[in-house]
Amino acid sequence: MTCNASFIYSDKLLNYHFHSDHPFNQKRVQLTKELLQAAHLLDSAEIMEPRMATDDELALFHDHAYIEAIKQASRGKLSDVDGVEFGLGTEDTPTFNGMHEASAYLVGGTLTAVDQVLQERVDHSLNLGGGLHHGFKRKASGFCIYNDGAVAIKYIREKYNLKVLYIDTDAHHGDGVQWAFYDDPNVCTFSIHETGRYLFPGTGNVNERGIKEGLGYSFNLPIDAFTQDESFLSSYESAFKEIVDFFNPDIILTQNGADAHYLDPLTHLCTSMKVYERIPQLAHELAHKYCEGKWVATGGGGYDIWRVVPRAWAQIWSIMKCNEPMRGSIPSLWLDKWQTESNQALPIYWHDPPEDLPVIPREAEINEKNAKTLSNTLKYTKCNQNG
Repeated sequence: MTCNASFIYSDKLLNYHFHSDHPFNQKRVQLTKELLQAAHLLDSAEIMEPRMATDDELALFHDHAYIEAIKQASRGKLSDVDGVEFGLGTEDTPTFNGMHEASAYLVGGTLTAVDQVLQERVDHSLNLGGGLHHGFKRKASGFCIYNDGAVAIKYIREKYNLKVLYIDTDAHHGDGVQWAFYDDPNVCTFSIHETGRYLFPGTGNVNERGIKEGLGYSFNLPIDAFTQDESFLSSYESAFKEIVDFFNPDIILTQNGADAHYLDPLTHLCTSMKVYERIPQLAHELAHKYCEGKWVATGGGGYDIWRVVPRAWAQIWSIMKCNEPMRGSIPSLWLDKWQTESNQALPIYWHDPPEDLPVIPREAEINEKNAKTLSNTLKYTKCNQNG
């Protein structure tokens, strides 16, 4: 199967830049784009320029006072005291010049992708600059200023009146999006992530199910540290298939953090590129089964920007366009250009060689714990179906 898809990109997406030592580095978006071009998988006609989200669009989710604070911080005019109130000026989310415009372009990129799909210009659309799932209504958090996923879902609900299934495979819990729709039965959220016992933001427990009319439409699958491919994929695929069948969405929005990989420096999960081949394959398959193909994907976390993120994110586009993952050798053109800039040896294959994967002595114990967690997660779909 081949599909029409659009790739949202502009160099303006790279302006979301805290400082040179910050782990959140949008150069990974450029690296992915150029890797796809070197692999002859991305044509210029498929690249769509993002627009900047308007204040009214940002206010679909964020408070006006918060938006004004971001604008003040963009010009260096927000005091340290006021910054604390809005989660700004912290080690995780420091202020930088032009941060409002840079952040609004990330949101606008996801809104551009939504309109591309829902105005039936393409089947799927990818905005790797988005996926900032930790942003709250009036507070920045976890490298995230504006929450493009939450704004996009509000936008879909208001403009198109569709039911949205939000899927988050970042190693960190998708807290900002979950809480935004915790009482909304027309938005179902599902996050698979490393347990909050060890990792920011510390939320995402199985018993976080929603409230009021939204009770039963929030799903979390907190997997154990050092989880590897087999357990991750078995848990994820079982949960995704049951949740999508339960909810029957009109559109699927996926957040594709690439920080569950064993090389990621900020998390403790131990998956390989095998996971990042299957994650988009499953979204593609289920979008066509339940949503007439309507699928919007964003980026997210991922802090090994050289060895992991470009390969993982390129597979999303390969699946969107061709329904096949890239295999074999990484294009030498890309390797020759970027190896001199990387302080680590770049991978020469799309896959991870088996001999490079870590050995985890607790694998059986971890797999058993994850299976129990999956059972506890899925019992809520049965509770919902039974009233």
